[in-house]
Amino acid sequence: MFLDYPKISATNSETEPDRLERLSRVYGYAAGLADMDHNTQCIEKLAKLHDHKGTLMVIWHTAPTSQEIGYFLRAWQSRMGDESSQVEHALMINESPQRAEASESE
Repeated sequence: MFLDYPKISATNSETEPDRLERLSRVYGYAAGLADMDHNTQCIEKLAKLHDHKGTLMVIWHTAPTSQEIGYFLRAWQSRMGDESSQVEHALMINESPQRAEASESE
């Protein structure tokens, strides 16, 4: 069982908590599509999902394939999501350990 879920957040989630529920459904939908394709790597690559005013922001630890990008587009376009094609993908920026140590000592 895979237990490392991505971080899920949304703009205005305090006043519109249904946005977080929608992201959970979209995550499940995309994970199901990946599972149907026997793609065990997809969910491990995922770092964060964020709903920014109706745009799904998908943040990855490592670069997704075009097929993996398609999972989230399909999920967001479905009735589980926003029913739009407003999806953006980005890679998470990680600082190297040496650079992080140098920043702390300054």
